[in-house]
Amino acid sequence: MKKFFLFLVLITLMSCTHSSEEYIDIRGKEYAGSQSCIQCHQNISELSANNSHTKASMPGLKENILGSIDDEQFAYTYNPHLHLKVQEHKDSVYQVVYKNGKPTEKYRFDILMGVKHAQTSMFWHQNKLYELPISYYQSINNWATSPGYDAHYPLFERMVKKDCFSCHSSNIKSPQPKGVKVGQEYGSTELSGQLDKNSIVYGIDCERCHGPAKKHVNYHLKFPKELKAQFITTKTKLNNQQKLDQCAICHSGNNSPQLKSRFDFRPGDTVSQFFLSNPSVSKEATIDVHGNQLELLKQSKCFTKDATLNCITCHNPHTNAEKNATYYSQICMSCHQQSSKNFCKVQPFQPSFKNNCVDCHMPTKSSTVISFIPSGSKKKKYYSLRTHKIGVYKKAEK
Repeated sequence: MKKFFLFLVLITLMSCTHSSEEYIDIRGKEYAGSQSCIQCHQNISELSANNSHTKASMPGLKENILGSIDDEQFAYTYNPHLHLKVQEHKDSVYQVVYKNGKPTEKYRFDILMGVKHAQTSMFWHQNKLYELPISYYQSINNWATSPGYDAHYPLFERMVKKDCFSCHSSNIKSPQPKGVKVGQEYGSTELSGQLDKNSIVYGIDCERCHGPAKKHVNYHLKFPKELKAQFITTKTKLNNQQKLDQCAICHSGNNSPQLKSRFDFRPGDTVSQFFLSNPSVSKEATIDVHGNQLELLKQSKCFTKDATLNCITCHNPHTNAEKNATYYSQICMSCHQQSSKNFCKVQPFQPSFKNNCVDCHMPTKSSTVISFIPSGSKKKKYYSLRTHKIGVYKKAEK
């Protein structure tokens, strides 16, 4: 399945080796489309094609769905008389309600969000999107209730707002309200729930992080020997705060009142331009692990004492986060050397500790805002992520 998806992405990219003059992007004339990047950045394009940024949203195709699709088994049991199945009908996959063994209604997988820890799905009804009642969770390798739904009855009425797409896609538009000028529509369009299904750009693409690239592509196709990147934003052109804000637009919670759409963010902007300023957060404040990576990092001594630390110190945004603890431990050890006073103080010290700093100092924590209920159970389970608050913990969750 993964190989097939990667094949489709690469075929799409390789079929678009255009000068970008004829290409028209839904976002505007200044965009070249990520397809154009493969012409000069093939290695990065191949890495990115299969990562969780690129797959932050996808079409609801069978090959993109993580959970099992089985006509015989129930995907979710609400009670002995009420079930959900995930079934393929013709060329589409549906969540189908079964009452007393008979199918009564079905809703299609139109859009998928997520791939690394979990995957939820949505269906179109007119020009609005609604979340399907069960999602797939990697932690249990199975279907369970979608966030916001309970285990009593399969509901199909939780609307997905545009702002969800601003961190899971590179574009989606809302119909322009009558009497509202372009550029002044924030709020009336973001919160209405109405979306233009033809305007979506799936996943977090190259231009979402590097900015519009039409001029960049045209220039370097015209001058292929020019090795210095022109008309594009690279990390070398950003100061440390700008690098942090580039990730923070989606990875710092941003629960304060919003001033304008995250889709308007360009590399070099600051989060304060998009949200009312949050009061300073104390080191003792409880911050949820879901979507608040930067706010948690700010509570860490590693962050407050190192003016150069940012997200890409540890993470390559073109690939999935490393699962190998030794990789991160080597980064930790670049500062916490054995000969220094800030080295691990656990006694007796074991040589193996050098290969796994994160399980002790960045343990897995349960989210209090994302919960789900597995089939046949009434007990909630919680979405777990590794905390980015680096510290000394008495006991790490397993």
